[in-house]
Amino acid sequence: MTNSHPFLAMAHKLADVARPVLQSYYRKPVEIDVKGDASLVTIADREIERAMRDMINAELPDHGILGEEHGSENLDAEYVWVLDPIDGTKSFIAGKPSFNTLISLCQNGKPVLGLIDQAILDERWIGVTGQASTLNDKPIKARACKHLKDATIFTTGPDLFITTKAIAGYKAAFGAARHPIYGIDSYGYGLIAMGFGDVLVESNLQPYDFCAAVPVIEGAGGVITDWDGRALTINSGDLVIASGDARCHGEGLDVLQAATARS
Repeated sequence: MTNSHPFLAMAHKLADVARPVLQSYYRKPVEIDVKGDASLVTIADREIERAMRDMINAELPDHGILGEEHGSENLDAEYVWVLDPIDGTKSFIAGKPSFNTLISLCQNGKPVLGLIDQAILDERWIGVTGQASTLNDKPIKARACKHLKDATIFTTGPDLFITTKAIAGYKAAFGAARHPIYGIDSYGYGLIAMGFGDVLVESNLQPYDFCAAVPVIEGAGGVITDWDGRALTINSGDLVIASGDARCHGEGLDVLQAATARS
């Protein structure tokens, strides 16, 4: 099965640029810097994003770019590429292959194309609005899970829930679910789209952390929103819930909203 979109070939080219850089630095000593928000960054993060930005600017100069490492440009363009060269830098540094390169194309602020690439495991998820999502060109589908009490629930880590609202929501959602799994990074989006997980709850995110996941999750039959149930855009806030089953997603939203209303 092959997805189609006028700019899908560019998304693949961007991911192909990232792969050899990731592979060359993986499980090797790299210099680590601490950014102003206390997150970590390596030479690989910066090198990959610079290469992707240079390619976009050379081939699609009228498009905008929002990236984690090198800021934003031309954000008022109809099409804006949203880039995270290494989502899960801590895992990359630790040699744990749950990190991904996240590439999304937003049209008028809405994610319409998403690519999640795991260079070490040779896995590439593609989502295009209105089309079935794929993993390495094979169709994938989220699994049924009606109730949160039966769900496998993912998050990167409890330390990322830092506000009173986020902490309350995290405790409620993970207290209600059956199987909590931590340290998942954005790999959890791919697992939900494949039917190997049911819910992902995250906090403290930026658009480059979730935009690529939107078409992938939706194209696999799942649902992904903010904690108020609103569709995610390039301007959304930091609270995200993704689910493979709309019924479980609804229960998750109810739990999050009830808990945060009391916080």
